[in-house]
Amino acid sequence: MVDDRPPTLGRGRLICVDGPAGSGKTTLATEIAGATGATVVHMDNLYEGWGGLPRVGAQLDRLLGPLSHNRPGSYRRWDWYADRWGEVVVVPPARLLVLEGVGSGSRSHEELITVLAWVEVAADLRLERGLARDGVELDEHLRAWSVTEAEHFARDDTRARADVVLDGSHGSSTYP
Repeated sequence: MVDDRPPTLGRGRLICVDGPAGSGKTTLATEIAGATGATVVHMDNLYEGWGGLPRVGAQLDRLLGPLSHNRPGSYRRWDWYADRWGEVVVVPPARLLVLEGVGSGSRSHEELITVLAWVEVAADLRLERGLARDGVELDEHLRAWSVTEAEHFARDDTRARADVVLDGSHGSSTYP
């Protein structure tokens, strides 16, 4: 599907793997990278903490704008442990870039998306996975995040714009 479409990111192509937290996006992105050699950028590194989703557009502009002109893009990495911005990460132009995470398929840059994949699972499984991954002490953050992401997805109509919708319930066994 990707190679059948024209380049959208300069000479390269952009796959966005979006969907709610805990749905299996990272698993899918890892599999795509393993099969294709794609560069992967995780949206978790671009948010300014738990409240950063609504403001991530500037980071996406800084990353994708230059790449769309075959120049290196960059983003400032959020340091979750120090709760502050870390280093600037430079991303060189690539044949294939996978942007993985909530908000990766944002309308703000939809003209650059070659393929938008939506990964979903039931809300209880997402919360279970999130707590297992991040720790039960982050329960309140995860619940607040789910409200913020739901608002974002409704505003951007992300699922309806997806080229492919995948069930992440069973991990990699369900991915094409």
